[in-house]
Amino acid sequence: MRRPILSALLGACTVLAPLATANAAPASTPAPNYVVLDNDFLGPGGSNIQAIIPLLNRPGVTLLGLTSVIGDDWENAGTAHALRFLEITRQTQIPVANGATTPLVNTVAETKLREQQFGVIPWKGAWGGLGSIEHVPATQPPVGKLPEGAPHITADSLPAAMFLIREVHAHPHQVTIIAAGPLTNLALAIRIDPTFAATAKQLVFMGGLLDASMMSVTGNADFASDFNLIMDPEAARIALTAPWASITCVGNVSNDIMMTPEIANRIDEKHNAVTDYLKKYQAPLPLWDELTSAIAVDPTLITKSVTAVMDVNIEHGMDYGHAHVWPDSTAPKGVNLRKVKIVQSIDKTRFINEFVSQSQNAMGTH
Repeated sequence: MRRPILSALLGACTVLAPLATANAAPASTPAPNYVVLDNDFLGPGGSNIQAIIPLLNRPGVTLLGLTSVIGDDWENAGTAHALRFLEITRQTQIPVANGATTPLVNTVAETKLREQQFGVIPWKGAWGGLGSIEHVPATQPPVGKLPEGAPHITADSLPAAMFLIREVHAHPHQVTIIAAGPLTNLALAIRIDPTFAATAKQLVFMGGLLDASMMSVTGNADFASDFNLIMDPEAARIALTAPWASITCVGNVSNDIMMTPEIANRIDEKHNAVTDYLKKYQAPLPLWDELTSAIAVDPTLITKSVTAVMDVNIEHGMDYGHAHVWPDSTAPKGVNLRKVKIVQSIDKTRFINEFVSQSQNAMGTH
């Protein structure tokens, strides 16, 4: 059934194309900045949900939708948190699509075995969080009670992979895909439609922590685990070897900026439903996904970066799911590896100031 669905989607985009050409803006008008945020929406509060904030009410940026994936929380719970947050922000015009409920290959059982063989994985997301994986079900359970209340709006009718394909083909070479969770939905979209990645504008992803072994000893082992890649290594390999025009990796740099009481208090200086929500559910965590979203729509935040060839290990050993990088001179030959722009430092003061302002002005009118 996939081919007729995809053909219908692409056919609809072809019909729309002449209209877009006929009404093309003058050459001096900036190109549209369309984005889709794909994320594992653990909530309430925290980095996952807060990644939506830099994309709301931002001049020149159109958030086409959110796609939910298994990761920090089960996919159905993530969708519910995202829908509820859009209700709180009065941004219910933004669709949310349900995505993958399990990784492509990795399973609860395999992760249990891996912990027995190679040591505890500090953060297991939906599969036990910071605790034990021992009694975690193999498949997605029903959504439990949400602290912030259950949403009244429902998810989009398309599954996430098809939603991503539709939006990219509706706006060829204009859609930035922000992947702030495991890359399962993107891998599925790539396998369904081999033109998907090349038709997007770019991929900006949160992950690819490099040389983090010592940080796991001297710092926070959870922050050094590269969860988004180790949750679904095969999806990461598929996504990061696809023919994107550009790939930006927001990895190590994202651990350096924390949500602090000072930032939370600054946000709370203006009271509305969003700032009240952030104040109530603030968590002392790095602003991982918020930074990824911000960089995706404003790359001038980057003050230093390096470009390298990147791959993800899919061998089922202690290195399963870990990223590796090479310069051109030593990169493996004869394989379809891509160059990735790795962010090394950002304008931290401007990012924080803008996140505070965006949080205060995230309310919509729907």
